[in-house]
Amino acid sequence: MAVHVDLPGHADTVVIGGGTAGAALAGTLVENSDESVLVLEAGPDYGPHDPSAWPSDLLDSRALPASHQWGYDSADTYPDRVLPFDRARVIGGCSSHNGCAAIVGSPLDYDAWEALGCTGWATETLKPLFDSALLRLRVRIPGDEEATPFQRAFLEAAPAAGIPRVSDLNDWDEGQGIALSPVNVVDGVRWNAAFAYLDPVRSQPNLSIAGDALVSRLIVNGGRVDGVEIIREGRLVRIHCDRVVICAGTYGSPLVLERSGVGDPAVITRHDIEGRLELPGVGRNLHDHPAVRLHFEGTSASIAQMRAFAEERWLPEEQTIAKLRSQHCREGFDLHMYPIGGADRDAWRWDVPVACLTPRSRGEIHLSDADPEAIPAIDHAFLADVDGYDAMILADGVRIMRTLATNEPLRTFLGEELNALEPAELVRRRVEHYYHPVGSCKMGPASDPQAVVDPAGRIHGLENAYVADCSLCPVVPRANTNLPAVVIGLRVASLLLEARR
Repeated sequence: MAVHVDLPGHADTVVIGGGTAGAALAGTLVENSDESVLVLEAGPDYGPHDPSAWPSDLLDSRALPASHQWGYDSADTYPDRVLPFDRARVIGGCSSHNGCAAIVGSPLDYDAWEALGCTGWATETLKPLFDSALLRLRVRIPGDEEATPFQRAFLEAAPAAGIPRVSDLNDWDEGQGIALSPVNVVDGVRWNAAFAYLDPVRSQPNLSIAGDALVSRLIVNGGRVDGVEIIREGRLVRIHCDRVVICAGTYGSPLVLERSGVGDPAVITRHDIEGRLELPGVGRNLHDHPAVRLHFEGTSASIAQMRAFAEERWLPEEQTIAKLRSQHCREGFDLHMYPIGGADRDAWRWDVPVACLTPRSRGEIHLSDADPEAIPAIDHAFLADVDGYDAMILADGVRIMRTLATNEPLRTFLGEELNALEPAELVRRRVEHYYHPVGSCKMGPASDPQAVVDPAGRIHGLENAYVADCSLCPVVPRANTNLPAVVIGLRVASLLLEARR
């Protein structure tokens, strides 16, 4: 059952979005200061961890939930299909309905951010925050005995394809390798960021969490934000604040700014919104890890093994991740392979997606309407880079996976590939996303014409407004963005606390 709290008229800090980054940021501020913090979450707040209060699909880490969605999709971007862009509308955000992979990425990623002018975001600075997040999210590496027969087949077949078995995918110094993924799963429960960061401070008098509170816009006057307008129970409510931090995610944060008159004037005026601050980068630099999925038919023996395993053990769909190097990779790794296998209602599926972790293509997200409930126009522009790099890396990933699939015990387990196409054609026809959108409120110095926030997360041109979520990533890290989102919340929170001392 959702928790309902009355809205205060004023808060020292308003956090827009109680998702992965927002929960981490808000909890850190409340733990380390006496300032009043109000978290505005567009979806329901089900309170602290309690199996009787939380919907079972949000707690069950075996499969991705279909509930609590924003309803975003690719609309008419592709002539023959519509890609759903799943995002969670609930406290805890996407950490409440993701696959629970808790991956740090590569030191190459964050060192590159620093080199782009994002001072204070190098790997050595962020490592303590990653360590802290791993502890708070109760991340663990499953034991081999927990691997399903499907996942075990990958672990056993990979070394013969030149992919070494490694012990920890979060070893910063390790490149290529395959292992069971570190996960924020506790006794089968998806341990989301709200459990980790908000539950310990829910009783604090300086924290308020308002669920079902959809932010319409910021109230911008001059170079400051005086408050926010929200829609709750059909009413428009104004809340005043000394500071606002937007944590609405890569899809949500640029939309809040555009509805507030902050962004590209050509976009804002199109929707009869009064311009308040010209920031052309809002909604641009959108990108995700492009992926392509290989489908296999499986065998009767495969199903029998999985059913037998499920009688005694937990049967998650996802467990294994492989960090791979394409033939064009010069350092680190540039591909992920992540097998997905298990019962899908009355059928069984055996899917193996591969994703390019270093994409060059960039897209955009913008308002389609000034109504806060309107579905935005989202175009990731997958495979749009002029030199064809992204498609080339993905085609390499397809070849690596097909080589791996010829090795036992995987060959016997998977059976034949369904609807197989030549690698380049497969990539062109079936490109999809890895659920890791970033970049739409790009972090960078003011000299960068596409930068929306500075290295402290402060919005260029607004003295008391910040963004703290994966929308500020200048370049997507080589990781599932579950853990990086938490670290972004922690990093911006630490900078806000320092500024108040």
